[in-house]
Amino acid sequence: MSEKKPFEIARETLKQLTTQKLAPTPANYQAIYNEIAGVPLVVPFPAETLRDIAKALPVKTPGQQKQRGLLDYAIDRLNWDGVKTALVAYGSFPPLTADEGAPTTAPAKMGLNATAPALTTEFLGQMGRLIEYTQPALGTDDERFSELSKNLTSALRQSGSDVVVLKTMLVNYSDRVSFVAEDQAEIKKTLLKLLHMLFENIGEISLDEQWLKGQMDALMTAATPPLTLRRLDDVERRLKDVIFKQKDAKEHAVQAQHEMRQMLAAFIDRLSDMAKSTGNFHEKLEENARQIEQAKTLAEIAPVLKEVISATRAMATQSKESGAELQTMRDRANQTDAELVKLHQELDRVSTQARHDPLTGALNRKGLEEAVEREISSVRRKDTPLCMSLLDIDNFKKLNDTLGHATGDVALTHLATVARECMRPQDTLARYGGEEFVILLPDTPLEKGIEAMTRLQRELTKKFFLAGSEKVLITFSAGVAQLAPDETGADAIKRADKAMYLAKRAGKNRVLAA
Repeated sequence: MSEKKPFEIARETLKQLTTQKLAPTPANYQAIYNEIAGVPLVVPFPAETLRDIAKALPVKTPGQQKQRGLLDYAIDRLNWDGVKTALVAYGSFPPLTADEGAPTTAPAKMGLNATAPALTTEFLGQMGRLIEYTQPALGTDDERFSELSKNLTSALRQSGSDVVVLKTMLVNYSDRVSFVAEDQAEIKKTLLKLLHMLFENIGEISLDEQWLKGQMDALMTAATPPLTLRRLDDVERRLKDVIFKQKDAKEHAVQAQHEMRQMLAAFIDRLSDMAKSTGNFHEKLEENARQIEQAKTLAEIAPVLKEVISATRAMATQSKESGAELQTMRDRANQTDAELVKLHQELDRVSTQARHDPLTGALNRKGLEEAVEREISSVRRKDTPLCMSLLDIDNFKKLNDTLGHATGDVALTHLATVARECMRPQDTLARYGGEEFVILLPDTPLEKGIEAMTRLQRELTKKFFLAGSEKVLITFSAGVAQLAPDETGADAIKRADKAMYLAKRAGKNRVLAA
C-alpha cells in the first residue's frame, strides 16, 4: 500500500473534521492529521504557560533560586525532562518561616538571569578582599574580631573550602561586625563630643580674645558631622593658626611679665630707699629741733639751721629723682602694654590675611599653594581627576583707566562673589595676582571643568554692578588644565595660563583647554 501524499492527508483531515463535526482548531486538525498519517500525537510544548508558572514561584532560599534558574533554562530549550527535574528539586526545599528571616524578592525580579552564580574562587577571593578593606575602618582594638577576620579571609582564599563552614563563619563574622561597628560609631560620637567641649571651653575662657574665639567657633563648625578629609584638613589648618598665635603671644607675654617684675622690684627698692631716707630725715629734724631748744644764742642756732636746710634740700633732690625714676617706670609699663596691644592687633591682621586676599576674601598665593598641595595629595590617594582653571578679567586696564582703580577693585570683588555663588562647596577660589584668579575643581575631568568656567561666564553676563550711575559688565578669558600623572600643581597652572593667553588672543570671553 503506497503512502498517502501530504495534500491527500490534508484533504482527508478536512473531511473528517466536517464528518465528526469538530471545530477547525489547530489542535483538532493536528490530532486527525497525525491519526491519518500514522504519526504519534505530540502535545505542543507550552513554553509561555510554563514561564508564567516559573515567574510565580517564590525564591526565598538559595536552593529555590537555583532551581528556578534551572527551570527557566529548561523552558528555553523546550526540555520536558529538565522542567520535571527542576520542579521536583524545587519542591524539596521548604519555604523559610517568619523566624528565619524576611523573604528575598530581588531574584524574582531578575527573570531569566535569576540563576544563582557558582561560588567560584574569584567570587570568594573578592569577598575576602572586601573584608580586608573593611578592617581598617573597624579598628584593631578587638583582638577576637581581628582574629575572626583573619581566619575568614584565609578560608575564603583557600580553594575547595566547605561552603557550609564558610556560611557559618560569615554569620559569626556579620554578628561581630555589627557589635564592632556600633562601638566605632559610639567612639567617634564621644570623641567629637570631647572635641567640641574642648573648643567651647577655650572659646569661653578667651572672651577678650575675639580672634581666638572666632577660630574656636569655626573649629566647632568644621568638626560637625558629616566629617570629610577636606573638613578635617581645615580643622588641622585652623588649629595650626591658633597654636602659632598662642605660642607667639605667650613669648611676648612672658617677656612683658619679666619686665614688669623688674620694674616692680625697682619700684619697691626705691620706696624702701625713700622710706629709709625719710626716716633719717625725720630723725635729723628731731635732733636739730632739740639743738635749737638748747641753744642760748643766735650763733648756736645758725649752724643748726644750715644743717636743716641742707638735709631738706637733699631730701627734696632725692624725692625729685625718685619721682622721675618712678615716672620713667610708669612710662615703660605703658609702652609695654601698648606694644602688647599692637602685637595682638598685628597678629589678628596677619592671621586673617596669612592665607586670604584682603580685598576679595579669596585665598592668596600662600593659601593657594597649601590648597593645591592638599588637593594633589587627595588626587594621588583616591585616583580622581583635578582641574585647575586660571582666569583673567578682560580689558581690566581699560576699566581702571576709564572708571578708576576703585571701580577696578569693585570688579575684582564682584567676580569673586559671583564665582563663589557658582562654585561647589569643595571648589577653591584664589586670587593669583592682579586681575587673575585660580579655581581648583576636585573630582572634575577636563570637559566638566570647561563647562564650569563657561557656566560662570554666563552668570557674569546676567549680573552687573554700578560704578556711580553706570552699569558695568565684566567678562573673563580662562584656560583649564587637568592635572596629569606625576605633574606638579605649578606646572598644571602654567599650562592653564598658556591656554588663557590663547583665549585672549582668540577674541577674549572664552574658555580653552590646556
